[in-house]
Amino acid sequence: MATRPKRPAPPRTTSRTPMIVGIVAVVLVAAVVFGGVLFSAGGSSDAPGQAIPVTPVAASYPTSVEGGVVTAGGPAPHTIDLYEDALCPACQSFEQRAGEPITQAIAAGRVQVRYHLVNLLDQRSNPPGYSSAGGNAIICAAENGAFPTVHASLYAAQPPEGGRGYDTAQLVDLGQRAGAGPGYAECVTSNRHAGEIAQNFEQASNDPALQRQGSFGTPTIVVDGKLQQQGSTELDQVLGG
Repeated sequence: MATRPKRPAPPRTTSRTPMIVGIVAVVLVAAVVFGGVLFSAGGSSDAPGQAIPVTPVAASYPTSVEGGVVTAGGPAPHTIDLYEDALCPACQSFEQRAGEPITQAIAAGRVQVRYHLVNLLDQRSNPPGYSSAGGNAIICAAENGAFPTVHASLYAAQPPEGGRGYDTAQLVDLGQRAGAGPGYAECVTSNRHAGEIAQNFEQASNDPALQRQGSFGTPTIVVDGKLQQQGSTELDQVLGG
């Protein structure tokens, strides 16, 4: 999980993603070392123009956007505020574990989720800026009727930290194949929400209520106004009804 300490200490951002050191045996899979970064053959964003796989989502719900925050679902008994970064590996892990239960709970009207896209890891892609670009595409999808699929797809095929993020053409193509409306392409191409994403990060990283152990990181989950601590079961209880 990427973190930033509270002031007055100088800002820092680190990853809370577990660091695993080991030897991985790869059988019948080609790997290419390019520019000091290892990319596996298949599913990588390293090839310009390569289509991002679409991850279908078997649920639908209304979405709205205000100030760079995506609200998914209508009024509900519970509200979840989720702070995430499109490049954050821990956010991908959270999506893999809780993405489907959250989607089903939104569609069933049990929860309303507010997605706060941030650019904490903007400098961790090559070239820099994928956190903003990916987050912007997610917000654009919410404005054009394709949020669940674009959101799920970008986390399922997330680019690696330090590698090449998806470019504008790839993000536009994904949204079009996901059924986004006609305004999606212009929204992505103009990077319309990049400033709001940066503002989301600035506000969140300076909010003591969103900090754990003195720093803000992603993902940060707030359920009914209460910051979820590591190991908390409250989110699972809310999602389970």
